[in-house]
Amino acid sequence: MLKQTWLTGITTSGTPHLGNYVGAIRPSVDASHDPERSGFYFLADYHALIKNQDPAMLRQSRQEISAAWLALGLNTERATFYRQSDIPEIMEMAWMLTCMTAKGLLNRAHAYKASVQDNVDNGAADPDKGITMGLFNYPVLMSADILIFKATHVPVGRDQTQHLEMARDIAQRFNHHYGDHLVLPQAVVDEHASVLAGLDGRKMSKSYGNTIPLFETAKKLRKSIMKIKTNSQEPGEPKDPEDNTVFEIYRAFATDEQVQVMRQAYADGIGWGDAKQQLFELVDGVLDEPRKRYDELMANPAQIDAVLALGAEKARDLSQPMLAELRRAVGVA
Repeated sequence: MLKQTWLTGITTSGTPHLGNYVGAIRPSVDASHDPERSGFYFLADYHALIKNQDPAMLRQSRQEISAAWLALGLNTERATFYRQSDIPEIMEMAWMLTCMTAKGLLNRAHAYKASVQDNVDNGAADPDKGITMGLFNYPVLMSADILIFKATHVPVGRDQTQHLEMARDIAQRFNHHYGDHLVLPQAVVDEHASVLAGLDGRKMSKSYGNTIPLFETAKKLRKSIMKIKTNSQEPGEPKDPEDNTVFEIYRAFATDEQVQVMRQAYADGIGWGDAKQQLFELVDGVLDEPRKRYDELMANPAQIDAVLALGAEKARDLSQPMLAELRRAVGVA
């Protein structure tokens, strides 16, 4: 039986926030300690170029995200942690896959269709106005990320399942033409994955500008939490914990016992200021030690680079022979 190989990509497009931690980083870090899995975690810096053409911002984001994952306990002894850009075999494989990918398949990609529809809605003469080949070919590069390491399981949000279906389609077409070289991955969708609301009540997202950065100072963290939008209920009035951002974030960081105590406090009419203060104290306590480690890593980028270099070496021990196999298969070697 084929050992499970799990792969997770992390787009280097901004500063990590609480939503990233709860929804992706924490479960992935936990999984990196699982002896039953072979784990690959990579910084998708080439993918980031689709939206981010600011070199300084890209480098800063890559450093911040690397430091965050390491500070939060990613097990790099067991898992393979690397930069996408350090694995040139991915890009060469992406071209091989491009040559086997039907344009019609990519025409159906949700992100591309949404961009075309925006142009149509805005009355653009060209429905492809401003759409780059990076956006259009995103599913092919994502397929190469996955297929080069023979990943069997790829955790994704429900909105990403189409890309996994495309990766399977592309792999099947390649195998049909050149022989069975590629492993077909399966999407792993956690129906219970936590999605945090942001300061304004919408999903916490950099695109909405409503995030709470993961490793800002305690003073700034408290200031951010105090900005969370609440209703006009006064202290003493019972409050509904199920329709409230403060409680939602609290629950994501708290133990079951702490959640029950806070739930009762809501029923007893806790004031919003007190609820936010308790939320701050909880989150600050959870992140205090990782924040110290994060600050140390950010002050010593060479330490981050060393870890990523080792990860790239481990990754290339697999990607190089895989690409050599594919080169022979397609006839260029």
